[in-house]
Amino acid sequence: MDQLGQRTEIVRRFNRFYTRQIGVLHEHLLDSAFSLTEVRILYELAHREQLTSADLCRELGLNAGYLSRVIAGFEKQGLIAKTRSPTDARATQLQLTEQGQLTLAPLIEASRREVAAMLERLPPTAQQELVAAMEQIQGLLGEPSPSSSPSYILRNPQPGDMGWIIHRQAVLYAQEYGWNNEYEALVAEILAKFVREFDPARERCWIAEKDGKVIGSVFIVRQDDTTAKLRLLYVDPCARGLGIGSRLVDECLRFSRQVGYTKMVLWTNSILTDARRIYDKAGFQLVEEEAHHSFGKDLVGQVLAREL
Repeated sequence: MDQLGQRTEIVRRFNRFYTRQIGVLHEHLLDSAFSLTEVRILYELAHREQLTSADLCRELGLNAGYLSRVIAGFEKQGLIAKTRSPTDARATQLQLTEQGQLTLAPLIEASRREVAAMLERLPPTAQQELVAAMEQIQGLLGEPSPSSSPSYILRNPQPGDMGWIIHRQAVLYAQEYGWNNEYEALVAEILAKFVREFDPARERCWIAEKDGKVIGSVFIVRQDDTTAKLRLLYVDPCARGLGIGSRLVDECLRFSRQVGYTKMVLWTNSILTDARRIYDKAGFQLVEEEAHHSFGKDLVGQVLAREL
């Protein structure tokens, strides 16, 4: 089985586990007379206005015939009412009646209690990790979580950050470009030298953090008295598109001017096109280019520079 097939099976196994975990395989949800799908329909109608049967079919992935039978049952029980759409005479809008609201309210409260009971079995740190993992899954599948925001902070490194940077860079470049562990060794050597020989007056590291998670980093080191070297720019895939890479480079430029450097250089590879776009935008120009074989690949190394 290839990697995609293996990952598919892992996702399917997780889905089976989680549906058992939250109890949705019970014949009736939360000891009520309703199935999970029926409660989802009631929930959507309670929290959104002007929904039609077509909207529910599309957004919940339901068969039109099945939904029609469910809606007919709800209407017979007095849980929903139908009104003609003011913008489309052919469409009928659905809304919960007062009876429908009263019926749904205890189901929502019971659901909250069940989830709270599941969380209470875990220590607070594990609860936080679980919620963060769920939000990451939600974001990766294309729907930002309500608690997430595009905001992030830049901070100084803390204990453990260097090891994290080595790990994440090695994993990222292996996954995206097929680089081997020679690159991990290079990053480890660069960071070990940075920590051992760190000159706070002329060198700096910035860590980008969002929602408590490290999502990027960059380093400025002294090449000589007048030249700063930018090293190891990194933005986690989950945080791309927020402008973090450009912000990190801007901080490097600002700091280097402030401490008296007059030039900045960096080394990259032509395959790293996203990073190259950031450097080009920041005013760097190609000054040297050379083919080499490193990290298990044939690459084209590039030296970029700009005056400060």
